[in-house]
Amino acid sequence: MTQFYKVSLFILRVSTGWLMFYAGITKILDPQWSAAGYLQNAKTFSGIYAWFASPGILPIINFINEWGLTLLGVSLILGIAVRLSSLLGVLLMFLYYFPVLEFPYIPPHSFIVDDHIINAAVLLFLASARAGRVWGLENWCTNLPICRRYPKLVNWIR
Repeated sequence: MTQFYKVSLFILRVSTGWLMFYAGITKILDPQWSAAGYLQNAKTFSGIYAWFASPGILPIINFINEWGLTLLGVSLILGIAVRLSSLLGVLLMFLYYFPVLEFPYIPPHSFIVDDHIINAAVLLFLASARAGRVWGLENWCTNLPICRRYPKLVNWIR
């Protein structure tokens, strides 16, 4: 790996981490925030998103949104479990993508690809590049006793 590649990968990982962390922590800190409006106005797969917005499911969905984004951001910033968290982040990005999709348009200015798809692609790249190994804490974490005791865990983390 060249130094330029390492610096670029580090900047991409940390900046994406900050984007996700900020998106999550602002939801946690806002007691009025809810995913209900986003889910109820879904253009694609409106039935399943309406179910997500139902009173029994919505608190779980809100929790996953708030803490999923926040922890994804922490994972990327610190470089811990980047592979696992990035893959879970891709799932979140696709769940955010479909409610706004009026195929092939994504209002107001997109055609098939929007910021959710770009974020998913970045997260896939970070997972495949094993970005936590570059100036992250993954190498340190894999030497902890729990990782030595459960070597299959290391494959999911690194």
